Amino acid sequence: MPFLLRSLAIILIALALTTAVGQAAPRFEVTIAPTAHAGPLTGRLIVAVSKNDQVEPRFQVAPGGPAIFGVDLEGARPGTTITVDNKAIGYPMSLAELPAGDYWVQAVVMVYSEVHRADGHTLWLPMNDGRIESFHSAAGNLISEVQKVRIDGGSRPIRIAVNRVLPKLPRPTDTEWVKRITVQSKKLTAFWGRPTYIHAAVLLPRGYAEEPNRRYPAIYTLGHGVPFQFRTDSVGQGIGQINPITGTETGFDFHKAWIRDDFPRVIVITLEQQTPFFPDSYSINSANNGPYGDAVVEEVIPELERQFRIIAEPYARHLEGASTSGWQTLALQLHYPDYFGGAWIFQPDPIDFARHQLIDIYRDENAFTIPVGQFITAERWMRRTVEGQPIWSVRQMSRFEAVLGSKGRSGRQFQAWEAVYGPTGPDGYPKPLWDPLTGVIDKSVAAYWKEHGYDLRDYAERNWATLGPKLAGKLRFFLPDMDDFYLNLAMYRFEDFLKRAEGPKSDAEFIYGRPLKGHSWHPYPWAELVRRFAATVEHNAPRSR
Repeated sequence: MPFLLRSLAIILIALALTTAVGQAAPRFEVTIAPTAHAGPLTGRLIVAVSKNDQVEPRFQVAPGGPAIFGVDLEGARPGTTITVDNKAIGYPMSLAELPAGDYWVQAVVMVYSEVHRADGHTLWLPMNDGRIESFHSAAGNLISEVQKVRIDGGSRPIRIAVNRVLPKLPRPTDTEWVKRITVQSKKLTAFWGRPTYIHAAVLLPRGYAEEPNRRYPAIYTLGHGVPFQFRTDSVGQGIGQINPITGTETGFDFHKAWIRDDFPRVIVITLEQQTPFFPDSYSINSANNGPYGDAVVEEVIPELERQFRIIAEPYARHLEGASTSGWQTLALQLHYPDYFGGAWIFQPDPIDFARHQLIDIYRDENAFTIPVGQFITAERWMRRTVEGQPIWSVRQMSRFEAVLGSKGRSGRQFQAWEAVYGPTGPDGYPKPLWDPLTGVIDKSVAAYWKEHGYDLRDYAERNWATLGPKLAGKLRFFLPDMDDFYLNLAMYRFEDFLKRAEGPKSDAEFIYGRPLKGHSWHPYPWAELVRRFAATVEHNAPRSR
């Protein structure tokens, strides 16, 4: 009897190990139709497995969305079968851990192009013309039809045919108020070895066409789309209402203020500058992205000033932005202090890397956990509610990005920062700050981020003797007390530095949102921001003698 019990135990252990190594896990067999892609294909294959069919699974891909599984394709030939099994990296679980049930599945292939960069590296990257596109709808990417399947751990593969090419989406057309231009950057074209563009949307003031000799100050909002959500129709908008989260008005209400006789006459501009690594370049020179800062300052802004009768003087050039755009706003003002006349900085991405969200990249050994005792560690969080409830951990988000793309090609936040701030690795791709599966921090990368001026608090402090006089009257910070992404923590440190700065003292302004104000909070509506900007420009304008 003991022998039989031992034999049964061995069999059960073997079955458990079989499942653990993925031999009994579900698997997908994906083929790429020759009609979808004629030659060898290099890219990233993502299989999305959703619990619902409210929209196609590809549109649901998000940290709280479907399960996703990813593999690299290198020269895959159409018609051949690509297996996605338990060896593929998955989020939020492996294929073996996917519960049995009915699902809707869809495959997406991000198609990469071969790039010969000026630094001598040959890379395979998701390239486009600089306009913002997400992988699930980017022109030229491939998708399958959605199919409902039963996943129950059986041995039969689930077959998926990738047979559709995503078309180019129509571009917005110009209107009386909003004009769009495209600038090919010679600097970026030389870096990437192929034509590279930056796009701008320009919101014109009332009377622009009727006053051909008048020149205007400009706000570079550094966001995307139509400036300040300007729109001339009220469809689907809560007219006359202030958004309780952001503190801003609707685009239609902003339009109503914009066209008033007594509203300031200014020009507002957004930029669109997608890179292969993220929907935004961060408007800064970068080893991985190229000289975007110089391109914006030396090529794009001069062309805008020429075409749209913008006053080409520092006092009339102001920067505004929130989150990613908030970091850009401060970075451009610090790195080009003589060029811009003011920075309106709303909840920027981390501006002090001793508080890179909740991580001190210089002292912490691991991005995923923090020791809280001799035997206990706690997870580090990437996002929370304004009441402090953690939502996504750094570990989860790192794995999510690792599924979407290897070698920094996910197009998501952590890998974006590595591309913008970090060095190029031996293979030509961005060198990661931490291992996406273990969280171990590479201190050489952390040192590079700091030494090359991307830690904006450190950069400002090291250069304050020359920067300080040039920044007088130019810095305005807006801090929510419970930013969803813990961005207020780095801003507190920046404020502490400015308070103690000497030679000269800082006159930077800090405005706080309390209580329980989160990401995207603004202290006043768009129209009021424009009025304050215009008043500042008027105050700083040269006076004729």
